[in-house]
Amino acid sequence: MSTLLRNICSLIILLWLAFGLAACTTFVKGGNEKANRPLSSETLAGLARIGSSPSEPMVIRVFKQEEVLEVWKRTKSGQYALFKQYAICAYSGGLGPKVKEGDYQSPEGFYTITPGLMNPNSSYYLAFNVGFPNKFDRALGRTGSNLMVHGDCKSVGCFAMTDAGIAEIYALARETFKGGNPSFQIQILPYRMSSAKLAQNVASPHLDFWRNIKEGSDIFELTKTPPVWDVCEGRYIFNANNRTPLDALGPCPPVSRSPQLLALQAADTTAIESHQTSAQRKASEQAAIKARGEAINGAVTGLFGGLGNVFGGARDADVVPVMSGKIAPIPAIRP
Repeated sequence: MSTLLRNICSLIILLWLAFGLAACTTFVKGGNEKANRPLSSETLAGLARIGSSPSEPMVIRVFKQEEVLEVWKRTKSGQYALFKQYAICAYSGGLGPKVKEGDYQSPEGFYTITPGLMNPNSSYYLAFNVGFPNKFDRALGRTGSNLMVHGDCKSVGCFAMTDAGIAEIYALARETFKGGNPSFQIQILPYRMSSAKLAQNVASPHLDFWRNIKEGSDIFELTKTPPVWDVCEGRYIFNANNRTPLDALGPCPPVSRSPQLLALQAADTTAIESHQTSAQRKASEQAAIKARGEAINGAVTGLFGGLGNVFGGARDADVVPVMSGKIAPIPAIRP
């Protein structure tokens, strides 16, 4: 390779690196004033109280039914601690995942937020995209776009946090990225995942999906660290020992589960089966009561119908006139 060609190649590489660094710098230092507003002294003190700092990794957890968004930060112990809860001002749709564009539903599942998903110029004050559709959603053919966590208090498939709420959440994410973390996890859950909640929603068509993502939620609750997720056989898999990404529709590798996690899953099964048995028993009892009522009503109707015939109360339709064709004789007059 000639000296000139080497110099050109070197220049291209330097320009590429400079562009990449500039892109990161633009996110960290560029943009508008609201996107770069420093964390308040109160926020800094709150982080210090849990043994964390702005540059530490973070996890966001969203609970739809409770209308709460939580920010968790890694602490000096290596585990994550709850930093703060934010009330969700509005979200659209009901419990259950987003399936297709235009269904006005907000997503559920595990998503990864990178700097490229942050939007400092959102028309809803500030925002970040949750990353829908992810690998799981794409494997199932789900569609949708621009599903955000943003400011204001109105939503179409998004989570509206008010301007004040998103300002702090956005700043926490910004500082996490500035600390050298390439991404953070967001867990979007239908409700606080428990055996009782699953049992209450046993009739939902989303039950199997919720049991699937509950495993990831349970791992976080037990270990206070975000699980590594992937997708295989059209479902989430957590903390698998795969070194390369899995085929989303291919076979799943074996996974080692802790005794504590297995105990939680066994409790889920017991609660669901108990609720199903109770529901079936209740349905059978209601059916028996209905059948007994119909039988009694039928018997009473028959009884009073028969008495009506005895006492001349038969219906006109039951009376058959006798027609002889002869004139009835004139009765004799007695003296």
